[in-house]
Amino acid sequence: MKHHVKDLELAPSGRLRMEWAEREMPVLRQITERLASEKPFKGVRMSACLHVTTETGNLARALVAGGADLVLVASNPLSTQDDVAAALVTYDEIPVYAIKGEDDKTYYEHIYAALDHKPHMTMDDGADLVSVMHTHRREILGNVVGGTEETTTGVIRLRAMAKEGALDYPIIAVNDALTKHLFDNRYGTGQSTLDGIIRATNVLIAGKVVVVGGYGWCSRGIAMRANGMGANVIVTEVDPLKGLEAVMDGFRVMPMIEAAPIGDIFVTSTGDINVIDRHHFEVMKDAAIVCNSGHFNVELNLEALAEMAVEAPRSLRPFVKEYKLSDGRRINVLADGRLVNLGAAEGHPSAVMDMSFANQALSAEYMLVHAEELENTVYAVPEVIDLAIAKLKLQAMGVNIDVLTEQQKAYLASWQEGT
Repeated sequence: MKHHVKDLELAPSGRLRMEWAEREMPVLRQITERLASEKPFKGVRMSACLHVTTETGNLARALVAGGADLVLVASNPLSTQDDVAAALVTYDEIPVYAIKGEDDKTYYEHIYAALDHKPHMTMDDGADLVSVMHTHRREILGNVVGGTEETTTGVIRLRAMAKEGALDYPIIAVNDALTKHLFDNRYGTGQSTLDGIIRATNVLIAGKVVVVGGYGWCSRGIAMRANGMGANVIVTEVDPLKGLEAVMDGFRVMPMIEAAPIGDIFVTSTGDINVIDRHHFEVMKDAAIVCNSGHFNVELNLEALAEMAVEAPRSLRPFVKEYKLSDGRRINVLADGRLVNLGAAEGHPSAVMDMSFANQALSAEYMLVHAEELENTVYAVPEVIDLAIAKLKLQAMGVNIDVLTEQQKAYLASWQEGT
């Protein structure tokens, strides 16, 4: 079988860790059982460009159980868990192209390996797979019936493509499902980002000034968790509504240039470029810690920081690089500016990825059935899928909710009843 992983001897560890993760993924487990019985993906070639983690491993197994002919590659050079990649190749016979720490050349070689599969469906996290196909492998676009996209950054890119008429097949924005962004982005990113910072640095969060770039769902979670650990949280924003919301949630809000001299730890999660730029690095305090939890490392202007440094960066700890500036100040960058929660830790907890990947599996199934009816644009996850996943998750947690009576339904549907 064609594959490119670090070491197949790591497979036993990966299999055990996937088993551990699966225990926290009851919704995906139920979906997998149905897919295995019905085989809706039989004969369908899928190319998935996702973070290769224990949770993704369980999604891959669900798709294959449903009949998919799957190839899996990494969506970020630092996010792969090498033992999981080895386990999927060894035990599940899934072609995987992913190595933690791979250089850019290898990363794109892996993207091309996924495209060589000539997929009928794509499953992307960041839209690199879709972008490369549309720019360099257009001859295979005719095979594709549809795809899904996992993350905010990817959805932004795909909507830009659709707006310009450059998107050649329909894609479902899994990221925008309520059971994804309300939970995965907020609780998953919040916890895993702090986990990554702590694992990389072992610093005490309590008492630190933590500057959070943005106040979208991911940044809300980061600010919430940092605050819960005793940090003094500052939020920076460009959107007045989100800025106002951050103020009402009890956080200080100011421009990044005002936060830069007083912050101890900086985390970006916006999906935009140069959120922390040269002029911010110029005024940061000595030993400031800078990291990113957005999909691409462009949120930090690391080229400018490298130009400012008087010597090559030192690796003080795994995933910590110290840049020394001409005035003696030191700036510490975590995980090369890539997703700190996956680069320096294990990513989101399985319990939230359970809902995200349930959305992926069910959205892929929906796309396969409805692709001919859809235009070449970005669609929301159908509400029926969102509600079904929420219901399954509550059931798995042993939580019951009320059901509307017929009288209540009639009242809500009427305009004639008032006070």
